[in-house]
Amino acid sequence: MRGQRSGTIVQMSSQGGRVAFPGVSAYCASKFALEGWSESLAAEVAPFGVRVLLVEPSRFRTAFNAGLEFSAVSDSYCDTLAPLRADMAGADGVQEGDPVRAAGIIVRLAHSEHVPLRLPLGSEAVQRLSGLYRRGLAEVERWAEIARSADFDDAVSAVRPV
Repeated sequence: MRGQRSGTIVQMSSQGGRVAFPGVSAYCASKFALEGWSESLAAEVAPFGVRVLLVEPSRFRTAFNAGLEFSAVSDSYCDTLAPLRADMAGADGVQEGDPVRAAGIIVRLAHSEHVPLRLPLGSEAVQRLSGLYRRGLAEVERWAEIARSADFDDAVSAVRPV
């Protein structure tokens, strides 16, 4: 791709790469790692005309949920995990997303002129991630004054190339 000075790397993440859910922390952690790596990779390969597309799907009608096996849970976590586990176990075959439509969108975007770094795919992903970004910005703004107070009074603002 560097040699031809074009191309798109498609990374399959998840809405769980931006929003953490109880009971699936290892899954979310791996997707969060993929998101950070892909964001850095995008900046590294951009000068070569290579783009990165992080697909962040919600639930799609695949066999993902069909083979789920849950480990035993201690009594301390039953109330926290029971609703999520029931939802995941009952989702197989009724997920909102159409994998054929999703594949078409991904291929079309990968070959288009403008490629987003992140693509929340499916209505649930759009809703969840939009809410996450709004809440995150509100939290940064709420604590901004305290956060800025950690700087030296005579510090010059950092100038970074990114």
